[in-house]
Amino acid sequence: MPTRDAFDYAIVRVVPRVEREEFINVGVIVYCYAQDVLVARVELDEARLRALSPDVDLDMVRCHLEAIPRVCAGGPAAGPIGELSQRERWHWLTAPRSTMLQTSAAHAGLCEEPVAAMERLFDRVVRLPRR
Repeated sequence: MPTRDAFDYAIVRVVPRVEREEFINVGVIVYCYAQDVLVARVELDEARLRALSPDVDLDMVRCHLEAIPRVCAGGPAAGPIGELSQRERWHWLTAPRSTMLQTSAAHAGLCEEPVAAMERLFDRVVRLPRR
């Protein structure tokens, strides 16, 4: 029987006007210490974001969202944060913020394959249900 390992995950949110506390889910970050995995997937539904905030700077939002998977991967492409350990990058990514990009509280689960778990979570909490 395959081994199931503990993992943590957080939902990435865009909060275009922080004072209104309205947001859309745009990504998932998964950290599995046992398998040495820190990955993220982000996808911006621009129409949904424009519905919340017609004047939002989409280029800026895209730029910041694109940095999340780079930080997960680590290394020089992620800047100084990329030099931190996986655990430190996970904590940096999921630290509470009152900015336009935020993450949910961290949640825990069990999985055999962290990337597959991320994809299932992404389908469930980011993508709109299909009719």
